[in-house]
Amino acid sequence: MLLVLVEHDRGTLADATLEAVTAARGLADRLGLLVHAAVLVGDANANANADAGEVAEPLAHAMAHHGVATTHVVRHALLADYGPEAWGEALAQLADAASASVVMATGTDRGNEVLAQMATRRGLPMVANCLEIEPGGAADEPWRVVRTRWGGSLLEEATIAAPVKVLTVAHHAIEARPPEAPEPLHTEEFVPTLDPALARTMVRDRVVRTAGVTLGTARVVVSGGRGVGSAEGFAPLEDLATLLGGVVGCSRAVTNNGWRNHTDQVGQTGTRIAPDIYIACGISGAIQHWVGAMASKKILAINTDREANMVAKADYAVIGDLHQVVPAIAAEIRRRQPG
Repeated sequence: MLLVLVEHDRGTLADATLEAVTAARGLADRLGLLVHAAVLVGDANANANADAGEVAEPLAHAMAHHGVATTHVVRHALLADYGPEAWGEALAQLADAASASVVMATGTDRGNEVLAQMATRRGLPMVANCLEIEPGGAADEPWRVVRTRWGGSLLEEATIAAPVKVLTVAHHAIEARPPEAPEPLHTEEFVPTLDPALARTMVRDRVVRTAGVTLGTARVVVSGGRGVGSAEGFAPLEDLATLLGGVVGCSRAVTNNGWRNHTDQVGQTGTRIAPDIYIACGISGAIQHWVGAMASKKILAINTDREANMVAKADYAVIGDLHQVVPAIAAEIRRRQPG
């Protein structure tokens, strides 16, 4: 059996999970295995923000729609909110009980963190951010994997030999797709035994800065770099992003100058994005920034330097002053809008 971790935030499914499920279906077909999923929720006495059943049911339906044969609803008071230690131990106990031969997740911060916890607790190796997974020809033959390292700046070919393979697939590397025919809904409950000490690392509070589309999920991102010149210089970028239904991001140089909050930063030490279009304004394109933006489907670079790395890597480029080009794009969009 192949087990996939379902990432969710108090019942809100992380779209990244569907990437792991899609990869798991292809791998399971080659191995002759069924795809199962693990949904971790609080129990009836967990004082959670929502009833555990209400949290688990829509997640289980989503898994069945995407080809999961069985969704294991893992209930415990310590799972009422996210905690890497409790989630890792609970997943490990389920994998043991269900005799999982492969455990997978998407290589998000949470997916990598939970599977690292799970693997460590069982003395297993864990391979993160895989792009290719090639099972061995025989049951005891090591698997070959290709994975991203150093924030995506290089690829590593490696082998993994373990009784249980623990892997994450690189985020945004696989397009999530449901199968032609969904599986019928089938759930099973599992109650792990968790030490209260595992609650020492757990989400206790949240601060919501803005509502709506986030940098990590936006289909359009308009980013500014050092070339924007100031915090006030982002006003035209904000205007363009609003017209396109997108959000504004920035480079590390911008956050270092205090022009925008770190939560707006695109890059290896910021947010990794995968929009339909990334509009990079006045950004040189250092490798750390490129790592965060390279999953974009299309990139438009606006820069006065035609030799800039971002210009060289972009699908489209406008060589010019962003302070003239961005307002001109916005004006043309308004001109073409009906009414």
